[in-house]
Amino acid sequence: MLKADISANILSDNLYNLDDFNPAAIALNIAKQFKTRRLELNLTQEALAKKSGISLGSLKRFVNRAEISLKHLLMMAVVLNATEEFYLLFSKKQYQNIAEVLISKKAKTRQRARTHV
Repeated sequence: MLKADISANILSDNLYNLDDFNPAAIALNIAKQFKTRRLELNLTQEALAKKSGISLGSLKRFVNRAEISLKHLLMMAVVLNATEEFYLLFSKKQYQNIAEVLISKKAKTRQRARTHV
């Protein structure tokens, strides 16, 4: 199946929100959730920047434009006690039934090419 066919199938399903597939919208949502967490902990932007070791400008750029390096985002997540979410980001798939397990067992895994000596 072509990539365009997959996108068409996903987007034609009314169960999906188009923002779920828009990296900019996802980033803005993360920034919004970040701000909520910061406020819940009663931290100012200045205090968070100082505690996390990043510049206030980097923090503001993240809040306003959702632009930040992964390293700086992780440094702030440590201060906000939000690192668990990063460990779950690309975690192993949770299977819903035995059929999914069997299908995954049949999937080919990439192996390193052998070098000839």
